Amino acid sequence: MTTFKEPSLKSDGTVGKLTLAEILDTVAGSELPLHFSAYDGSSTGPADAPYGLRLKTPRGATYLATAPGDLGMARAYVSGDLEAVGVHPGDPYEVLKLMDEGLNFRRPSAKELAAITRSLGWDVLRPIAPPPQEAMPRWRRIAEGLRHSKTRDADAIHHHYDVSNTFYEYVLGPSMTYTCACYDHPNQTLEEAQENKYRLVFDKLRLSAGDRLLDIGCGWGSMVRYAARRGVHVIGATLSREQAEWAQKAIADEGLSGLAEVRHSDYRDIPESDFDAVSSIGLTEHIGVANYPAYFGWVKSKLRDGGLFLNHCITRPDNTQSSKAGDFIDRYVFPDGELIGSGRIISDIQNIGLEVRHEENLREHYALTLAEWCKNLVANWDACVAEVGEGTAKVWGLYMAGSRLGFERNGVQLHQVLAVKVGPDGNAGLPLRPWWTA
Repeated sequence: MTTFKEPSLKSDGTVGKLTLAEILDTVAGSELPLHFSAYDGSSTGPADAPYGLRLKTPRGATYLATAPGDLGMARAYVSGDLEAVGVHPGDPYEVLKLMDEGLNFRRPSAKELAAITRSLGWDVLRPIAPPPQEAMPRWRRIAEGLRHSKTRDADAIHHHYDVSNTFYEYVLGPSMTYTCACYDHPNQTLEEAQENKYRLVFDKLRLSAGDRLLDIGCGWGSMVRYAARRGVHVIGATLSREQAEWAQKAIADEGLSGLAEVRHSDYRDIPESDFDAVSSIGLTEHIGVANYPAYFGWVKSKLRDGGLFLNHCITRPDNTQSSKAGDFIDRYVFPDGELIGSGRIISDIQNIGLEVRHEENLREHYALTLAEWCKNLVANWDACVAEVGEGTAKVWGLYMAGSRLGFERNGVQLHQVLAVKVGPDGNAGLPLRPWWTA
């Protein structure tokens, strides 16, 4: 590692500049685990490293300098100004893993910061517009309504899910399932594991022909169709118009219209009630932690006595961290998304009067799922870029590879919580022991 050094005096007495590589060495805090090169001709880190970063333009330096951390890195990477060397843009996992393991950025001292500022110059340090894929910051979204109002939730869902159904078909595969799969073993195919996940949810909810299921946040309707194929009457709801249209066509194509429908609707606008079961697979992340009591209370109101509720969502590994997502996730992936630990979710489910009967963590399963989605993106890269543009495709590669790392390192988890609406006599009407095959 190159330690910080004072800018040298030139022969004319003026102060010399630090190169971009020297600036990186100053703030990296440890030996670089990869090779770095920059447009000013400087480089640092092992020359023979299989992976690296290449800063290609002054615009990329501006992004990194004006938004230090994951947001600046994302801006430079998505715009094409920062290149991950040795990996495919659809799956930069290996570079992200090395950065997570070997980079420990530190705050420069005042003396170092002054030298860095002089070296970069004001042209680089002047903020510029972010890439077009970036959403507005939280404080500017107030024009779209209060956080988690129906209007603002619809806009947030549109930002993420209405990218392109064709793009999602390339990335997600035939199941069109954008939630964690459930693997019996690591070598199981993605499609087998997704089918297994729906089987697990179906069995946990004790569904059978003639039952009524409400699937909120239903996506492209895969759970809806899985249950309908088995004789269950299902209503699905999604805030994405493109998802609803795709799902309704898939339902009709399978001849399931007499049993199933997917509505382009806020879940809060579903008038029906007295369901045998409610499933929520990947919706809670969009609800907002402060809204959990109202959300779970609404679910309870839709169930008959003895009805079951399964909540499947991403969580934090504890209940003490901020619920707000990081800047990259909030601006590029899930605007207004919030995560908290499973303990908070379980407590709020219990506090509104549902009885929790079972919970499990599928953290490693989501890492496997994300690895397969990245493989699909790489395999269909040219078609994905033609469909949504290179910048958006790179957002997805970065997001999915980074999320895979997060699940592997226990930075995030995936919990399924099963609860029942107990009757007034306290009878849940359930078997004494779990009735499903894990």
